Amino acid sequence: MIQDKIVVQADSRYPLNGILTLPEERFWPCPAVVLVHGSGSSNMDEKVQKLTPFKDLAEGLAQRGIASVRYDKRSYAHGVKMVRSKEIITVQEETIDDAVSAVELLKKDKRIDRTQLFVLGHSMGGMLAPRIDAQTEGLKGLIVMAGSPRTLHEIMLDQFDEMMEKSNALTKYFLKKQVQKLQDIFSKLDQMTDEQAKKISMGGGTTAYYFKEMCKHPTEVLLKQLEKPVCILQGKDDFQVSVSKDYDAYQRIFAGKQNAEFKLYDDLNHCFVKSMSNDISKAKKEYNVERHIPEVVLDDLALWMKKVQ
Repeated sequence: MIQDKIVVQADSRYPLNGILTLPEERFWPCPAVVLVHGSGSSNMDEKVQKLTPFKDLAEGLAQRGIASVRYDKRSYAHGVKMVRSKEIITVQEETIDDAVSAVELLKKDKRIDRTQLFVLGHSMGGMLAPRIDAQTEGLKGLIVMAGSPRTLHEIMLDQFDEMMEKSNALTKYFLKKQVQKLQDIFSKLDQMTDEQAKKISMGGGTTAYYFKEMCKHPTEVLLKQLEKPVCILQGKDDFQVSVSKDYDAYQRIFAGKQNAEFKLYDDLNHCFVKSMSNDISKAKKEYNVERHIPEVVLDDLALWMKKVQ
């Protein structure tokens, strides 16, 4: 296995350190995948406390003859600069532009098979995978891990509702106030102009327009238009997205089509490691014990990418 240091968006205002992980030379030119983060700020390993799902994926896929690019998310590497710039941030600037740039970087590497390029989006990255594809030429297929065809604000409100159910009275009181504020904003998104949405702060340098802009590109519509192969994976014990509301919804979207493959794993959580609990109120404990993505997930991913024609 070879690990080359790279820089995504090297000539931009927001260069991002990353790693191109390659299998042994005998596999060259090889398929390659760009790993796209979920929500929030995270490094190139997509580190969540003691879990490192992107590092697991990169090293596991390299052992199976597939290269990958992973890089620090823009909001992780340049969060302060982004806030101070006072630019209106959307997922386009935060995620999509960098993923597109990473694909172009792979196309220039002679060790990579340009006919076998994929994007793997985890969580919100999976929600954005169809938008990344729409702005990129030459992708062979998409992988969605723990994604959702719903809107981001629907998922957020569901997560808050579940947390309230599991919380004590004091915590529930403060969560309820927060949820009421969010519900009020989200219920008015459709009626807001873009300029009105841009003036409503959601914290962390983000405005209501972040959510409104996502609604302009419905994931479900983009998926229904998609003809290329898609692989959708989820863990049954994922408490951040839902089997019934998300995984099953993907199956309904692709009903009657032949371009989607589905994998649902018992006992795996949102980061695709063995779960300790499916209780969202115990998230800190869930992610604070080192575990790694099991071989079966890595085998399934590698097999799917190699068989896509």
